[in-house]
Amino acid sequence: MTPHNEAKKEDIAEIVLMPGDPLRAKYIAENFLENYKLVNSVRNMYGYTGYYKGKRLTVFASGMGMPSMGIYAYELYKFYDVKSIIRLGSCGAYSPNLNIFDTILVNTSYTEGNFAYGLEGVDCHRAFSDKELNNAIGNTAQKLGINLISGDVLCSEVFDYYVKDLNALINRFPKDLNIIGAEMESFALFYIAKYLNKKASCLLTVVDSHYKKQEISANERETSLNTMIKLALESC
Repeated sequence: MTPHNEAKKEDIAEIVLMPGDPLRAKYIAENFLENYKLVNSVRNMYGYTGYYKGKRLTVFASGMGMPSMGIYAYELYKFYDVKSIIRLGSCGAYSPNLNIFDTILVNTSYTEGNFAYGLEGVDCHRAFSDKELNNAIGNTAQKLGINLISGDVLCSEVFDYYVKDLNALINRFPKDLNIIGAEMESFALFYIAKYLNKKASCLLTVVDSHYKKQEISANERETSLNTMIKLALESC
């Protein structure tokens, strides 16, 4: 056990699906898993382990932001022998071609922050998903007929609705990246996975668009991301 996770080592599966919201973890367990049990409730960061079509899986919330993701991903990989984590998140659209509820598979996560420097003194601002995991998810999406959009994302330390000048932020993006959305956790997950020689991927559902002035409610953010959830489960 750790200060943040009361689960026993054997309570956690080798594959973890990781939403940010603890209530989304609860929703996934209750609606998709069989014979599930609550394995962590410390700080109300719910973790559940159960079965999906005979496959043992853990669903464990990460909380919001890179520091929170960094804690839970590190401890699951390091102390619970987790091999793969697939983040299930929401994002804002930075492309006019994206619509509400579109599903994104992240290739590269870019941050202006200093997570890597804080962890090991490295000036790094790009982290990458695992190609094997991404290929499995992409192949599963094709079989299920799910329109999956691959691209790069901004992993921000500030909720972008509160940014003073969003256009200035967008203009600072590296020109060689195809940044189509913004979220707050993927860089930490990808970087920790590489740091510990593990695997990580990230699926995102578009929940608001600055271009189309669209967004969904807080309740919908918890419960209306079923296409992404089903894709992750089937990929496992």
